[in-house]
Amino acid sequence: MKDNFGLLDTLDRLFAGDRRSVLSLDEFLAGLEGRSYAFAILAVNIANVIPTGIPWLSTITGVPMLYLLAQYFAGRPVPSLPRAIGRRGLPRGKLQDFLDKARRFIRWLENTVHARHEWWVNGLPRRLLLFAWAIDVLILALPIPFDNLFPAWAILFFCFALIEDDGVMAILGWIMTVITAFWTVFLLMVGHAAITAAISTLREIIFG
Repeated sequence: MKDNFGLLDTLDRLFAGDRRSVLSLDEFLAGLEGRSYAFAILAVNIANVIPTGIPWLSTITGVPMLYLLAQYFAGRPVPSLPRAIGRRGLPRGKLQDFLDKARRFIRWLENTVHARHEWWVNGLPRRLLLFAWAIDVLILALPIPFDNLFPAWAILFFCFALIEDDGVMAILGWIMTVITAFWTVFLLMVGHAAITAAISTLREIIFG
């Protein structure tokens, strides 16, 4: 068993070159090849992992993730971004400086998330994981109050699982998905009860 994806080596390769040249988002995602979707969704999802209290943040970030998933399930090899976004980028010099500062953290991440128990991310388990991944993104995108933290963590773990073929991350993703399912049902039940009570109260006020 060996790691299938060296994140640090890949970033070194993509960021290498003339410091004044620009690496666009399209070029960056193309360089990630088969893991571009999981990496892109991971990047967009990061804002939801830590509670910020920003209204509609999960929906604002969830809709682009649904857009990416639609392309993934349509069979596109890499994400196709709107031209105005895909052509944007950063000078390689700034990216190289960032990578130098983040190198220790990325090494730690590679040691923590790596290929193991790979049957969890192959064959039927992989197809089920992809389905659960999509459901988590859909739940995150829905405007359900207090229902963004659990699916955000489930998406995070599933992205790590897909990027590194890590079965342990897949297991953690499934655990968070189950928690998400129960928590979402609970919130919907509470919301339904609150709406019903509000309607009953309004009727009493209007009709006596």
